[in-house]
Amino acid sequence: MNPEANTLWRAPRWAFAVLLACLGMLGPFSIDTYLPAFSGIAHSIGATPAQMQQTLSAYLFGFAVMTLFHGAISDSFGRRPVVLWGVALFTVASVGCALADNIATLVFWRAVQGISTGAGIVVSRAIIRDMFAPADAQRVMSQVTIYFGVAPAIAPMVGGFLFVHANWQSIFWLLAAIGALLWAANFKLLPETLHKTQKQAFNIRNLLRGYWQMGASPLFLMLALASGVPFNGMFLYVLSAPVFLGELLELAPEQFFWFFCLVIAGIMAGAWLSGRLAGRMPPKRQIRYGFVIMMVVSVLNLALNLFFSPQAWWAMWPIAIYSFGWALMVPAVTLMVLDLVPARRGMASSVQAFIGSMANGFVAGVISPLVMHSPVALAVASLLMMSVGVLAWLWAQPRLSGEAQARSP
Repeated sequence: MNPEANTLWRAPRWAFAVLLACLGMLGPFSIDTYLPAFSGIAHSIGATPAQMQQTLSAYLFGFAVMTLFHGAISDSFGRRPVVLWGVALFTVASVGCALADNIATLVFWRAVQGISTGAGIVVSRAIIRDMFAPADAQRVMSQVTIYFGVAPAIAPMVGGFLFVHANWQSIFWLLAAIGALLWAANFKLLPETLHKTQKQAFNIRNLLRGYWQMGASPLFLMLALASGVPFNGMFLYVLSAPVFLGELLELAPEQFFWFFCLVIAGIMAGAWLSGRLAGRMPPKRQIRYGFVIMMVVSVLNLALNLFFSPQAWWAMWPIAIYSFGWALMVPAVTLMVLDLVPARRGMASSVQAFIGSMANGFVAGVISPLVMHSPVALAVASLLMMSVGVLAWLWAQPRLSGEAQARSP
């Protein structure tokens, strides 16, 4: 924790959480906003469906690769410059996407978007731990989780509205406007939270030493899996929403919002409770409760889909309850990951985000297309995603040292 943290931000803590949450939600929001316009974009620029899929793959690949470096760079040069340069590059890339008139250009600028958006997610987590002691950090992380979880749920609705009432380019102009506003807000408000005594030397040898320290630590990797993979048990249904809601549940497009409202409500309630429990309940117990909720509802979801044809009145509730359990446990696990290597929290956030984004990309590109047409397959895949997190946590929990549990500054 920065010893001068109390002097860096004097406004209400919730305002700081909102600023960081906007940084964190930029990535998932920009992934999903243009998905409803896939067919329209393809028709407009003469692209095939396979070529349009490359625009998503390029984004996810750029995002995954650069998340490994944003935090490490911020450990050496500071949090503020990395955030400002990342948001600025995202804004330029969004303009490039809006002006693209062929698939090659669109793929290129989507890759640049992916490269730049990871800065917000990765660095914002490190900033939280720079500024706050453990219990307060969990409260702020919980507030950020509310917004982060909302982004992938509302993004398709926003993108679909713009595509229907304007054109596909308007989606990217909106992203460019958001980027410009976010850059201005951070330029004016965001302090440098990395204390000068905590800066790391920026050279290849030092960087490789840090990556090796984390990659060779089973405890670090297991905690990163516990925090990053279970999200996909819920995200899988968001990715599969057009088929899950439209074909399996036979809902009209204008009725899709009920699903997203339930998921958003679950995330908000879980994250709110996580913040309320911070400092009152041991983090390990809170994490256990979150996993128990996800496990029970995942098994129930599978059983219901095995024995009954899915109906809208019950099929959406398990995903909403799952999102509650996920949001309850993830702030505490995320902070545990960062505090395993307190001298390199930026790099730790990078590696953690890389593992999560690789899982997200695998689910989006491989798992979702394979299972989206079967309610049983969806339920099985969701249960497996959650089980990876459970097994990782069960392995890591007894091996956490007293220092890691206490989250030393």
